[in-house]
Amino acid sequence: MQEIVDQLAATIRAAAASNAPLCIRSGGTKDFYGQQDKGRDGARGSILDPTAYAGIVDYEPTELVVTARAGTPLMQLETELNARGQMLAFEPPHFGIGATLGGCIATGLSGPRRASAGAARDFVLGVRMLDGKGDDLSFGGQVMKNVAGYDIPRLMAGSLGTLGLLLEVSLKVLPLPAEERTLRLSMNEAEAIETMNRWAGKPLPVSATCFCDGELTVRLSGATSAVRAARAVLGGEEIAESSSFWKSIREQAHPFFRSGKQLWRLSIKSTTVPLSLPGKQLIEWGGAVRWLSVDPEMDNETVEALVRKTAKDAGGHATLFRSQIPAAAVFHPLPPVMMNIHRRLKEKFDPMRIFNPGRLYPEL
Repeated sequence: MQEIVDQLAATIRAAAASNAPLCIRSGGTKDFYGQQDKGRDGARGSILDPTAYAGIVDYEPTELVVTARAGTPLMQLETELNARGQMLAFEPPHFGIGATLGGCIATGLSGPRRASAGAARDFVLGVRMLDGKGDDLSFGGQVMKNVAGYDIPRLMAGSLGTLGLLLEVSLKVLPLPAEERTLRLSMNEAEAIETMNRWAGKPLPVSATCFCDGELTVRLSGATSAVRAARAVLGGEEIAESSSFWKSIREQAHPFFRSGKQLWRLSIKSTTVPLSLPGKQLIEWGGAVRWLSVDPEMDNETVEALVRKTAKDAGGHATLFRSQIPAAAVFHPLPPVMMNIHRRLKEKFDPMRIFNPGRLYPEL
């Protein structure tokens, strides 16, 4: 396996020497996500594929920690964990059969369980990576107490490969819940938002929520006694297709996600009242995420300005998650101070700016 690392490092050094951009890409299941800017001189760069560097390096179920190589198929990792009664608690979306652990961490995306369990970055304990000079670096470890100073491992989550090439990742895992049940209640949007926030303030084993088209769906996970007690309190109708429903939300296979040409994700305060925006909405994470599907007939610039202002007024930000139409900006514009921090990080880890140019922000 070290031979693969040496080859990847040599490719990076050659690219840095010739100032040639590199596009880090494994399964390609999340190519749609992020800025579609092609980088300097209109070129995204040669493909740097770490897929061959795969496999579980170390897994100790009793310690709730797994270390795997970045090219490891996400499905393979989850299958191994499930066989031991454990899981990736942030419930990462795959968006295709070729999803890898490296892409999972690089995008930093989390699924329906995120509001109760935490985000992808919260479970990253350590990373091994190649920086823009081809140097083999390791940060963190396999226990939380190893984190000191700048938390580089978590910094890699969501960086979209702009800081370096992930080689290995150590993750905290959690036991699978003893029981899960999914309930569905009919109500309007305002009632759903109030209900989800009220539940959040109570000791209920709520692991996921979703509101769409007048129906609030809630998943209960945990000890059998706790789930059954909560089921009696919350009421509603229990649905049999629990697993397939939450998978459709996680993988965006639900009809809602296919209903428009633009899909926005607004991350805002969970208590925010219903938003007056064009298109259809689906609410997740107890009200903290509002998905917005917009019809193609609407003016893109008008929609973007309205969505970003609405998100900002609600104390959050908006991301153009999917779009069939090129956009000037995918992620919410950063304040000058934050952009300066991003630039300094880029200079430290990728001084020649060869990794995924423009994928996160055009300025980078």
